[in-house]
Amino acid sequence: MKNKNYPFYFTIAALALYSVFVVLPGFMGIAYSFTDWNSYSTEVNFVGLDNFRIIFSGAENYTDYILNTLFFSITTIVLKTLIGLGLALLLSSGVRRFAHLYRTIIYLPVVLPTIAVGLIFRSILNPRTGILNEFFRAVGLDSLAQGWLVNPDIAMLSIIGVDTWKGVGYIMVILLAGLQTIPQEYYEAAQIDGASSFDRLRFITLPLLMPAITVVTVLNLLYGLRVFDIVYVLTGGGPGYTTDVVFTAVFDEFSKGRYGVGTALSSVLFIFMTVISFFIVRRLTRNPVEA
Repeated sequence: MKNKNYPFYFTIAALALYSVFVVLPGFMGIAYSFTDWNSYSTEVNFVGLDNFRIIFSGAENYTDYILNTLFFSITTIVLKTLIGLGLALLLSSGVRRFAHLYRTIIYLPVVLPTIAVGLIFRSILNPRTGILNEFFRAVGLDSLAQGWLVNPDIAMLSIIGVDTWKGVGYIMVILLAGLQTIPQEYYEAAQIDGASSFDRLRFITLPLLMPAITVVTVLNLLYGLRVFDIVYVLTGGGPGYTTDVVFTAVFDEFSKGRYGVGTALSSVLFIFMTVISFFIVRRLTRNPVEA
């Protein structure tokens, strides 16, 4: 069937809605980041880069929030991708019986509301009455009982663990779909040539799976840089400011009526997301493999 190019005006309505509700507010937010917009005055004055100087001056904890966000994003990207890839490989080749049931069980946390997951794990990880610590104490492993969400040294790692548990099923499904597009003839030919399982993984699976890996990396990055709800429900940014991320800081700034600083923080995050996503996509798609 011959491909047909539809007229451009078919997209005008969608583009208009997108521009009004996404593009325009985005530009307005960037514009307000150069002002002293706040709830204590009806005047909005241009202040140049003052809000950005406040963020990067080190006088407050904004740089720590940015570093926390980057740490959360990078760590969850690595964990979700590695675990998701391992599960996808296992379910595509190693596990045949009840494979659909296993996929459903692993994917189930993805569809659970983040708020509900946060509340459940906040109860499970409670240092005094939580199920996890109670289990350790019951089996005589008292030394493993921790203040998972109140210890500054491990609170962020606990959040990362919960978020990985919730999101790894989504990554697994994408990678599993990518694995199913790889022709089996490649594996059969490699096996005839004496290639080991590791060689088949290295020279066939990973190169041909790179488009799917690119997708999950970018999706994980965008999610990680914008993370808010799971952090806010589990710790609220505490103890102290050790688990605060950019969007919990933005929430706090708007709660205090400091809208200019809040929009400046959002603008910094937007720049990070754009630049890092560009380089990741460019890096992972630099040498595309054609099947």
